[in-house]
Amino acid sequence: MSRLQEEAGMWLPISLWTPSRHKERVPRMERVLVPDADAFRAFQQRCQDGGWQRDCGGLAVCLEPPPPGCTVHQLKCRIDIPEVAAGTVYDVLHDAEYRRQWDTNVIASHDIAQVAANANVSYYAWRCPKPLKNRDVVTLRAWQVEDGCHTIISFSVKHPKYPPRKDLVRAVALLMGYLVCPTGPSSCRLTYLAQVDPKGSLPKWVVNKVSQYLVPQQMLKRLHKACVQYPAWKQQHGVNVKPWLYPEQNELPELALSALALQHGASLEDIDESGLAEAKDESGEHGGAEN
Repeated sequence: MSRLQEEAGMWLPISLWTPSRHKERVPRMERVLVPDADAFRAFQQRCQDGGWQRDCGGLAVCLEPPPPGCTVHQLKCRIDIPEVAAGTVYDVLHDAEYRRQWDTNVIASHDIAQVAANANVSYYAWRCPKPLKNRDVVTLRAWQVEDGCHTIISFSVKHPKYPPRKDLVRAVALLMGYLVCPTGPSSCRLTYLAQVDPKGSLPKWVVNKVSQYLVPQQMLKRLHKACVQYPAWKQQHGVNVKPWLYPEQNELPELALSALALQHGASLEDIDESGLAEAKDESGEHGGAEN
């Protein structure tokens, strides 16, 4: 048994954020664990719970208020994909090389290291609506396939070689992920869940346009299109290379979990963007973060 197997006793859009009047106490360093079977079941249950409030062009949306002691809302989006198998959607969500082909908001995206057979540490930076500063995040990302359902879970961690950058705002993912379940041999249901603190004091026009800026409708539509085109693309780009399915293909350097720490928002600098005016793109439409 490898060191990674021994340590694996266990997985981006901006979610609506409610500023707190009281400064959060900076917690002590906490141990990072890879999600175990119970954690995956709990995430799946959160994805499948009710409370769906509205439909945005085929996209079901649920925005839940923060739990006690937290200031970050939970956003859930669900879409039925009629002509794509669950396994294909799962592959697209994992394939970092392909993501750069379809995700127009990505600035940088790559895996840093592996911490278990089913978990990597990853870096992702994305564009925000102008004139807000762009954001980035470092996460531990874990995955599981069980009973036909495919689950990806991630949360923010600190990596010693990836400190916050001055040109980006470091966001904090309390919990983020996907649940993909088959509805037929060539169809599936995709649920996206995000509880993400974008950090900073956001302008009122961002908060007021929550459905445009925070519900990743266009991103999910692009994802749908990308899934349809993926099999043909993959035929020309390492058709059998899928380290998320075949751990022996993972060539990332190994990293001990002890080198990581949980990332909390209280330890990061707050950027005041509350006074920024809304910008428009060249077409006259408002730019939006769809990641």
